[in-house]
Amino acid sequence: MNIGDKVRMLRAKEQGIVTRFLPGNQVEIEIEDGFRIPVLRSEIVVVSPMEAQRFQSEPGLEPQKSTRSDILSNTGIYLAFVPQSEVGGSKILAIYLANNTDWDMPFTIGEERENRYSGLHADVLKARSFTRLVQQYSLSGFENWPTFLVQGVWFRRGAATLREPLIKRIKCRAQSFQASNNTVPVLNQAGYVYQLDLDEPAKEAAPKKNEKGVNAAALRNSLLGQSNKKEPSVVERPSSLIDLHIEKLLPGGFGARTNAELLQVQLKEFEKKLENAIASGMDDITFIHGVGNGVLRDELHRRLGKNPAVAYFEDAQKEKFGYGATRVKIK
Repeated sequence: MNIGDKVRMLRAKEQGIVTRFLPGNQVEIEIEDGFRIPVLRSEIVVVSPMEAQRFQSEPGLEPQKSTRSDILSNTGIYLAFVPQSEVGGSKILAIYLANNTDWDMPFTIGEERENRYSGLHADVLKARSFTRLVQQYSLSGFENWPTFLVQGVWFRRGAATLREPLIKRIKCRAQSFQASNNTVPVLNQAGYVYQLDLDEPAKEAAPKKNEKGVNAAALRNSLLGQSNKKEPSVVERPSSLIDLHIEKLLPGGFGARTNAELLQVQLKEFEKKLENAIASGMDDITFIHGVGNGVLRDELHRRLGKNPAVAYFEDAQKEKFGYGATRVKIK
C-alpha cells in the first residue's frame, strides 16, 4: 500500500485515496468532498486496477472523483537519526531530514543548549527527497544531546494555498527515542524517526458536516472504534526564567489570603511551569523564589528532589540573585 493508492473500506461503503501513513498502524485517506479521515489498515483494502475499471464502467456505480494526480501529500516531514558505525562500543548516528510530501521546503535546523542557539544547516528540501547533515552524535552521550529546532516554509510553484511555517522542537527522551525505531520514509533505511508536521488538535466549536449531512468526525471515530474522546491539549512552552514573587503572580493584590494560601499560589505556578518545561522539551528552567524565610525555597527543593524528570538543581546566578533563585536541569 502506497500514498496515492485507491482503497475501499471493508465495513463501510466509502472509498478514497491514501494521503499519508499515521502511527498506530493507521493510514489517512481522502474520501468524497475532500474529507480526510484516519482508518486502521486492517479495515481497508487496495482497489486493484481491474476492480477500479469495473467501478467506473458498471452501470449504477459512481466513478471516484479523486485520482492520484490530483491528490497532494501535505504532510510527511521527518527528522531521523540513522546508525552509521560503532566507535568504542557506542553507536554513531547521522541526522537526516526527509520530505515525503509534494511540497518543497526551504529550512534551517539548529540546536539549543543552555538557552543558546547554534545553527547547523540550511537548505531547500525538495519534494520526495532527503538530506544528511554533517553533524553526527554518539549514542553514549544521549543525555547531553541538545534540543533540535527545525524551521521551514512550504513552497509550490504557481497557485497554492498559503500554509503556516513549520516550527518544531525535538528533545529526545530515552523512552520515546527507543519507541521511534522505524524505517525512515524516502530514505528507506532503519533509524529513529520523528514526524515534525503532525496535525494540531482541531479548534472548531462544532463538528463540520458535508453537503450530504455526513459528520466527518463521527465517521472517523466510528471507523476507529472511538467516541467522544478529547484531543490532547497543546503544551505552552514557558519562559526560561520564572518569577515566583507573590506580587508578580497576584498583581491585583493578595485579598484576604493567608500566608499558607499565598504559598499554595506560588507552588501551583511552580508545578505548572515545570511540567510545561518538561513536556515541551526544554533543557533547563530557572525559578526566582527570593530568600525570605526560606519556606518556598525549601519546598521547591523538596519537590524537585522527588521529580524523576529532573537531572539536578542548583542555586542560579548567585552574583545577581544570591540564594534567591534555583536552576533546574531537566533530563
